[in-house]
Amino acid sequence: MVELIVYGIVLGAIIALGSIGLTLVYGIVRFANFAHGDLMTAGAYVALFLVTGLSAWLGIPDTTFGSLSFGWRMALAFPIAMLCVAGVSILLDRILYRPLRAKRSHPVIMAMSALGAAFIVRMIVLILWGADYRFYRPGVMRPAILLPLGVKIRPDQILLLLVVFSLVILLYLFLQRSKMGKAMRATADNMELARVSGIDTERVIIWTWGIGGALAGAGGILYGIDVQLHGGMGFNLLLPMFAATILGGIGNVYGALVGGLVMGIAQQVSTAYLLPTYKPAVAFIVMILILLIRPQGIFGGGRS
Repeated sequence: MVELIVYGIVLGAIIALGSIGLTLVYGIVRFANFAHGDLMTAGAYVALFLVTGLSAWLGIPDTTFGSLSFGWRMALAFPIAMLCVAGVSILLDRILYRPLRAKRSHPVIMAMSALGAAFIVRMIVLILWGADYRFYRPGVMRPAILLPLGVKIRPDQILLLLVVFSLVILLYLFLQRSKMGKAMRATADNMELARVSGIDTERVIIWTWGIGGALAGAGGILYGIDVQLHGGMGFNLLLPMFAATILGGIGNVYGALVGGLVMGIAQQVSTAYLLPTYKPAVAFIVMILILLIRPQGIFGGGRS
C-alpha cells in the first residue's frame, strides 16, 4: 500500500503539472481548454524528435546520467520542447481563441473550438510519428531503488518529482514577486478593473497561454519518461486533470497541485482492490465525495 501511495504521488505530480496550466488559463481567460491534454502529447513528441533525431544529427552524445534512463540529449531537449509547446499554445490563442473572444462567443463555442484544436494537434502527432508506442531510449534497463518499507522506485521517478516541485516553486515565485505575475493575479481577480488600472491584459493573456503551454509540455515529457509515448497519452490524462482542477478549486493554482496529488494517489491505491481499468472512475468518485462535503473545492475556488 505504501508503494502504491508513492506511485500515486508520482502520477499525481504529472497530473498536477497539467492541472496548474488548465487552472491558469481558466482563471484569466474563463474557458475550459480541452486541447491541454494534447499539448502535453505534443511536448512529449517534440522532445522525442529532439532526442532521437536532431540531437543525433548534431552529434550530441547519447550517454545516460548515472542510473537515469536519459542524458544530455534529454537535458537539452526538455527546455526547448517546453518553449515549443508554449509557442504552439500562444499561436492557437492568436489564431483561434482571440477572434472568438473578440466576438464575445459563448463559452460552449470556445470549449468546442478547443476540442477541435485538440483533434488537430493529435492528428498532426499521429501523421508525423504514427500510432505505435515509443520510448525515448528503447531497450534501456531502468532498475529500481529499494527504499524503506519495501518501496521500490526508479531514479527517473525521483527526478520527476524534483522537476515537478521545482517548476511549481518557480511558478509560485513568478506569480508572487514578478511584475507580470502580479498583473496575472490582478487580471484573474477582475479583468476589467485590471485593464482600467493600466495593465495590458492582452499581454497577460499571452503570458498565461505561454506558461500553461510550457507546463503542459513539461508534463507530457515527464509522463513519457515514466511510462511510454503514444498519440492518446495526453487525452487520457485530460479528465483526471479537469477533476483535479475542480477538486482543488477552479482558478486556484495551489489547489490544482493538491487536487492532482489526490487524484494520482486515489487512482493508484484503487489498483489494490480493482482492475487498473477502473482507475479514472475511482478518481471521479473521490472527487464527487469531496465536493459533496466541500462544493467549492479544497481551497474554496479562490484565485492566486
